[in-house]
Amino acid sequence: MRRVVFLLAFVLCSGTVSRAQVDTSIVPPEGRTSWTPGVAGGVPIRTAVCTALSASSYGNGSQDASGAIQAAVNACPAGQVVSLGAGTFTVNNHVLINKGITVRGAGTSVTKLQKTNGAVRGSYIASDTQPIFIIGPNRWPKMLDSTSVNLTADGASGATSVTVSSTSGLSAGQFVLVDEDNYNTAGWLPVPNRYGAPTNVAIWASDRAVFMRHNPPDGVDDGFPESLTWFSRSGRPINEVKEIASVSGNTVTFTTPLHISYRTAKTAQVTRFDTPHVRNAGIENMSLTGGGGSNIRFESAAYSWVKNVDSYLWLGESIAINGSFRVEIRDSYIHDAAWPVPGGGGYALSLAMGSAGILIENNIVMKANKMMVARSSGAGSVVGYNYMDNGFIEGTESWVEVGINASHQVGSHHVLFEGNASFNYDSDNTHGNAIAMTIFRNHLSGRRRDFPGMSNARAAGLMFGSWWHSFIGNVLGESGRMAGWIYEDPGDGSLGNATSAWGSSPAIWKLGYDPTHWFQAADPRVQSTTLRDGNFDYLTNEVRWDRGARALPPSLYLSSKPAFFGNNPWPWVDPVGAQKLGVLPAKLRFESGAAGGGGGGGATSAPQAPANLRIVR
Repeated sequence: MRRVVFLLAFVLCSGTVSRAQVDTSIVPPEGRTSWTPGVAGGVPIRTAVCTALSASSYGNGSQDASGAIQAAVNACPAGQVVSLGAGTFTVNNHVLINKGITVRGAGTSVTKLQKTNGAVRGSYIASDTQPIFIIGPNRWPKMLDSTSVNLTADGASGATSVTVSSTSGLSAGQFVLVDEDNYNTAGWLPVPNRYGAPTNVAIWASDRAVFMRHNPPDGVDDGFPESLTWFSRSGRPINEVKEIASVSGNTVTFTTPLHISYRTAKTAQVTRFDTPHVRNAGIENMSLTGGGGSNIRFESAAYSWVKNVDSYLWLGESIAINGSFRVEIRDSYIHDAAWPVPGGGGYALSLAMGSAGILIENNIVMKANKMMVARSSGAGSVVGYNYMDNGFIEGTESWVEVGINASHQVGSHHVLFEGNASFNYDSDNTHGNAIAMTIFRNHLSGRRRDFPGMSNARAAGLMFGSWWHSFIGNVLGESGRMAGWIYEDPGDGSLGNATSAWGSSPAIWKLGYDPTHWFQAADPRVQSTTLRDGNFDYLTNEVRWDRGARALPPSLYLSSKPAFFGNNPWPWVDPVGAQKLGVLPAKLRFESGAAGGGGGGGATSAPQAPANLRIVR
């Protein structure tokens, strides 16, 4: 187990940003938007310390320090720092950060916060299900349906204002949710052929949203109506959190443009939250372990962040972002879920409840069931320059999980994935579809670094209902490791057998499949709406274009090279150049052992599954 501090130069420069509106015209209109995510101006460097706590004052972990840390947070003026010194702090009751302050440790291998009554490796049960930190007004903020007002005209994609029936109670500085009803305005959509022939099976879908509800009912269906409110207002998963810039008459103007249109035909509405969002709060420079319901949760937070944190051994999501706006997760190491088994107990990162404008940048994510999920959320967010690998199911390690993605609940839309390294991009349909994603200048290897199993191996996959995805300028596969691969599985039965429409070979492309119904043919709308431009693959050693060759911009959200690249060339993924792949700083940190402290780093072997594990959906 290695405990290595981040390089000082890296820590000092990681807050420098070059985010600005850039030309995104290479993205087709369905997926195009303005990506200006994260904390405006970058994470602030705060120097005023209001309180410094010593681990030795609390037995270096032998006594619960929750109350002392909470008291320090409560007393700290906005804009200042609660400093946690070297050593171990036990935090068995969650700490609520409900103001714009920073809680900062002395380093990821120096300051450790542990929850000793929470997650236990190999178990899905925690004696206490609290997280370690909550950034937000309280544990369970919510949206107030009683405040919803209808749009009186369609809100156009790219517009910064909407007209509503009443602006009573709305004011500048508030955060609201904009959404539309895609459940009550849906109907039965026939599914593709099954066993090579038309079927009478249908699924409940609107023009954008596909719910996991079949007719006749299917064993994989979600529960209705309860699932309609899992991660959104009831039946309204197409949504986004917005900040109000001004109110004039019946016009509400936002600080950022709408990322998709919101239509009166779908009863589009604006809804207030029950409490004001917490702004400008951050957690930095520490390791966290043992959270019984996440290690860190953002609940109705804005312009807030996690920076240089080592987060490991948790239940639920390591870092959860709910109902939040322009939150930033950066320069961190998230790894080793306590329960990496389907069912929600082992996700590394989660966006939910309309969270929008989120920036996940320059992180390492390793050994979780899912690298990340986006559940009815994500509009205008960016997942940029992360190394995400070794996603797995404990007990079924041969199955290749979903890598980078913004899916796992109906409704997520318009997330940009740029400059990442991962074993694949996919968009799952477990709880419905996700739409209009852009996958730009990533390396998608098709293979996990430490798990030899290749069941359902693919570099780029899209499951049923994943419409309007744009893959532009990516490098797919690995040089010298493509024996046995095929370029594309068409999902038409030509590579399968009597019980499957799909072949068994690893594939660069696998579009429109349903892993709960292998006998179902590819979703034709996935195949017809997927754009593939300027992608190079190591199987054919070709760059292929759907629309003809064109210049690839350096970035779709950065105006210049980010500081964390140092002297390394950027962009590091260049499908049309002589050298396809350069250096990704996050991957270099991992491979050099500088991933972070607390839970170990570097390459690790596949874990052994306990004999009594069962797979749950």
